[in-house]
Amino acid sequence: MIEAKDKAMSMARAAWDKHAQNPVILEVKSSSDVTDYFLICSANSDRGVKTIVDGIEQKLKDMGEKIIGIEGYSEGNWVLIDSADVVAHIFYEPLRGFYDLESLWIDAPRIDLPFEDHTSNGRTAQDPTESYSP
Repeated sequence: MIEAKDKAMSMARAAWDKHAQNPVILEVKSSSDVTDYFLICSANSDRGVKTIVDGIEQKLKDMGEKIIGIEGYSEGNWVLIDSADVVAHIFYEPLRGFYDLESLWIDAPRIDLPFEDHTSNGRTAQDPTESYSP
């Protein structure tokens, strides 16, 4: 069985590979009885959200990890993937700002992601509140 942090990183990479925007991993295990990590990311369309979800789901299956449930897929606005120790929230971009989970979990440590691409607007893997200037 893979460690929760490694699973979260793999899920974030799978989302990134499907063009997720602003992926963030929050370590919530000291504040949550439900899970250890949140992955939060977004897309510019419901179709993009579903593509990211499909990519994460396939990655988890390839790793032999169990998916407890997927909620919200048919609407494609806010999809939750529950993989026990990691819960992914994939948003249609305007809803991500509205619900602002990052602010709700402001005290949760952020996990650095090893990938970053400043060539595509909005795809930074760092803090989504920071702006990039070349």
